[in-house]
Amino acid sequence: MFRAAGLLMAIALTMGGGVPVWAAAWQPTRPVEFIVPAGTGGGADQMARVIQGIVTKHNLMPTAMVVINKAGGAGGEGFLDIKASRGNPHKLVITLSNLFTTPLATGIPVSWKDMTPVAMMALDEFVLWVNAEKPYKTAAEYVAAMKAAPPGQFKMGGTGSKQEDQIITVAMERLTGVKMTYIPYKGGGEVAVQLVGNHVDSTVNNPIEAVAQWRAGKLRPLCVFDKIVLPVTDKIAGDMAWSDIPTCESQGLNIQYLMLRGIFMPPGATKEQVQYYVDLLEKVRATPEWKQLMHDGAFNPTFMTGDHYAAWVDTEDNRHRDLMKEAGFLAGN
Repeated sequence: MFRAAGLLMAIALTMGGGVPVWAAAWQPTRPVEFIVPAGTGGGADQMARVIQGIVTKHNLMPTAMVVINKAGGAGGEGFLDIKASRGNPHKLVITLSNLFTTPLATGIPVSWKDMTPVAMMALDEFVLWVNAEKPYKTAAEYVAAMKAAPPGQFKMGGTGSKQEDQIITVAMERLTGVKMTYIPYKGGGEVAVQLVGNHVDSTVNNPIEAVAQWRAGKLRPLCVFDKIVLPVTDKIAGDMAWSDIPTCESQGLNIQYLMLRGIFMPPGATKEQVQYYVDLLEKVRATPEWKQLMHDGAFNPTFMTGDHYAAWVDTEDNRHRDLMKEAGFLAGN
């Protein structure tokens, strides 16, 4: 009996190239579409393309990874594609807060429960930015200027309508008692360009979306919408580090908002398929390129998988429903 068992193991090892055939893991057999439900240049787009570059450079997958932007309908186009691709393990989507806000604002029949959670890659921060040519050095000075101006004169640029940027804008309006004019754009990259061109007065872009313009001396950060300052202490722009940006709460704007940067698959994915991508993303996170992205973009590098990740997403879904209801952004309002 023991000889027979040994023979079976030897056969299995031979067939599996040193790995028992019953332990052989699933892996993709054709190019993997990596969908970005947002425009080019924004935080989700940049992160997806960094992941793609890392996978290619380090030969982490047997097939290619192809980034595809599907921003139509505030990202609904991308989410509906994933929902309709049940059982297709060759598709991924990188999510942001529009995973919650778009269905609530538009009424499209999709939710995170129509997808398979894979992993949270990070949480993204929001910063209040102004053009560096403007005189405001603090958020308090900016708010004072808003209050001194006619209602609606100050323009806030943001990504999309009834999404995270506008949620923060509405929160600012309620705290300050000042009405702003919100101008939506297709992506965070375009939002930063519009602020550089003085077409809007402020933005709440993620750090990675405006860091290039900050380094170039074109934009100025006033505060971060988090309860603590950002942890990156080395100099990013001139003599300033991310950690030098005060919290908005310390400037009289008691608003905190962090955004998901997470990965999902279509519904019907098997445990083996999900585990393949979890393992892949763990390898991505271990590379110097990923660590550089986390540093340059001042990300909160929280990583979650499995039931813990799904529970976090469910909590955020409920929180956004409350935020959207309070802002009057629910479909039909």
